[in-house]
Amino acid sequence: MLPFRFSVLSSTAPTMAAWRDHARLAEGSGYSALYVTDHLDVQFGPLVAATVAAEATTSLHVGTLVLNNDLRNPVVLAKEIASLGLAAESRVEVGFGAGWLRSDYAEAGIRYDDPATRVDRLAESVTVMKSLWSNDETTFAGKHYTVAAARCDPLPTSPPRIMVGGGSKRILTVAAEQADIVGVNTSLASGEKGGDLAGSATFDHYDRCLGWVRDAAGDRFSSLELQIAAVAVMVVDSRRSAERIAAMLGFDGEAALDLPIVLIGTVDELCERLIERRQRWGFSNVVVPGEAMETFAPVVARLAGT
Repeated sequence: MLPFRFSVLSSTAPTMAAWRDHARLAEGSGYSALYVTDHLDVQFGPLVAATVAAEATTSLHVGTLVLNNDLRNPVVLAKEIASLGLAAESRVEVGFGAGWLRSDYAEAGIRYDDPATRVDRLAESVTVMKSLWSNDETTFAGKHYTVAAARCDPLPTSPPRIMVGGGSKRILTVAAEQADIVGVNTSLASGEKGGDLAGSATFDHYDRCLGWVRDAAGDRFSSLELQIAAVAVMVVDSRRSAERIAAMLGFDGEAALDLPIVLIGTVDELCERLIERRQRWGFSNVVVPGEAMETFAPVVARLAGT
């Protein structure tokens, strides 16, 4: 099992100066990385925000969780990420997704294709970008992208670490085959924020997803970093308080506190649960929302690097 590391997922701040302070606080609190979301609602542009965070810090990794592949051409995006790598001095972890939020597609005037098409397009895009970061010249002919003698120059000293995640067999297979970090999510099939979050976050779901990842990764599995992004994070003073808050958020029953996307409890309870989850599923990369960064810091102080 890999040692624990913790990351923060954020999207905006009142000012760019406040965003720099947010990044510095994440770094000073022991977090390994700051990730930026990618939607067309109220948030910073993810690559600009990641660059600013990199410039404001010295050791914090920066990146995205996750870029919607359908909003960008892979050759153009590879160049932007390479430039981010130069600004961040290779402290880059970039997440890619197939796109899922219907409102983003409606706002951008882009056709919302079926999930299989979107995932296949993502797989080709990641293949193109990895080639651009590794080879002097890339030529590629796929179903969705055709690239002729493309170059990505200048490059950082090392390519970015790649994250891909999802909750279906198709996208987790792509993640297992191509990514360095694999995120396991709940179902996003509704195309809406929230969706059937509580209903799809079952223990069987995570067991099934990790089985798909293990089968698709083969010999790569032991080198993969497995990631879980928590959506309900709160440090409280008692289990009774934790159970009450979980119920208010739509998570039914005492067992809900043990779900990977739920981190509600005392510091001792949260540390114990994270260790148990790593033993069962291998989750060592834990992502918390930005608003929980400070209150969750005692857990980070106790477990990061162990």
